Amino acid sequence: MKILAFTERNYKEILRDSLTVLLGIGLPIIIMWLFFTLQKNIPQMPSDLFRIENLVPGVVVFSFSFITLFSGVLIGKDKSSSFLMRIFASPMTAKDYIVGYTLPLLFVAILQTFICYITAFIFGLSISINLFVSIFVLLLIAFLYIGFGILLGTYLTDKQVSGVSALFVNFSAFLSGTWFELDMIGDTFKTIAYLLPFSHAVDATRAVLAGEYGNMIVPLLWVIGYTILIFFIAIMGFKKIMRG
Repeated sequence: MKILAFTERNYKEILRDSLTVLLGIGLPIIIMWLFFTLQKNIPQMPSDLFRIENLVPGVVVFSFSFITLFSGVLIGKDKSSSFLMRIFASPMTAKDYIVGYTLPLLFVAILQTFICYITAFIFGLSISINLFVSIFVLLLIAFLYIGFGILLGTYLTDKQVSGVSALFVNFSAFLSGTWFELDMIGDTFKTIAYLLPFSHAVDATRAVLAGEYGNMIVPLLWVIGYTILIFFIAIMGFKKIMRG
């Protein structure tokens, strides 16, 4: 009950920043439309990157980067307003607080996923069992971006987290392979990108949507490994704040 009450409070706080929520949902849809139109009007393009089957997984993953912004700013504000210090008097543990921040953001991720897929249907995406499996994979990926936001909010101030989160949105998009093939810049850039989880998140979703489940396993393991590590560091940081 304590966690649910804290979750409800965080959900209301996220909805109060309606402009940011609309940006996190509306901007990916606009970008999807622009790149889909580009592919449609230039059919001789050598790359299939912007075909709707390849485009929508990257757009959904890109939309999750805004969740990092939501969660980071929310925790940063709670720290600066001393809200966290007051509720530390409750018997909740660091894990309880992390769960309380994660659940409402997971709801936002579900909303982003469904809206992006509905838009993709309009652009010609076919309905199949692979699509439903990809939604499950995307929700696993959403935890990665929620974890990044909680991590930033835990270790940075509210002013710092706003700037860093904005950079993170562009950084993750640039290294994910959503908007261009990574090897177009060079093998070194591609190697660096694949040491991070963003390109693996897009690859895993594309593989599932294409029915290539064998190609999903390794990228998804990268994402899960990073997610566990990030949440572990965030919980340790939260415990440090509580002790302080």
